[in-house]
This record gives sequence, C-alpha cells and structure tokens, in this order.
Amino acid sequence: MNAFMYKQIGRKVAYYRQLRELTQEQLASRIHISTSSISRIERGKYNNNIPLSMLMVIAEGLKIDLAMLVTFNEQEKKIRWDGL
Repeated sequence: MNAFMYKQIGRKVAYYRQLRELTQEQLASRIHISTSSISRIERGKYNNNIPLSMLMVIAEGLKIDLAMLVTFNEQEKKIRWDGL
C-alpha cells in the first residue's frame, strides 16, 4: 500500500470520528490506543504500516464496518488530501 492510500484511510478515520462527534482523545480512550497513534493515522503518518488488527479496533470504536475504511469508490480514488 502506498502513502497515498494511508492518507485516504487516515482521512476516513478522521471523517467518521468527527461524524460521531468524537475527539481524537475520546476515540483513543474508547479503543485503548494512544492519542498520538490516532493523530498519526489520521495524517497518514503511521509508519506506512497500520496493522489490520488496529484498523479493526478503530472501525469497531467508530461503529462502522472495516470495509468503510479500506475501500474506495472511483471518486475517492481521485481525491488528493494534500493540505488537509
């Protein structure tokens, strides 16, 4: 997976977190990981290696299906998240 895909996953995490009106701290507490990990994931800076198990926990914490974080429609594939 390339850096662009990690940024897309991160933006989806941020989107669904904000949709649920959660802060990074609240989500981190809910799923028992550090706030800095959530921040790095949302910025696409998680060492380009987000474990599937962590994505599963995040999806569960956001009350969404894992597929919502890791699948992209054609429009989403074209979005550039630079500067967001």
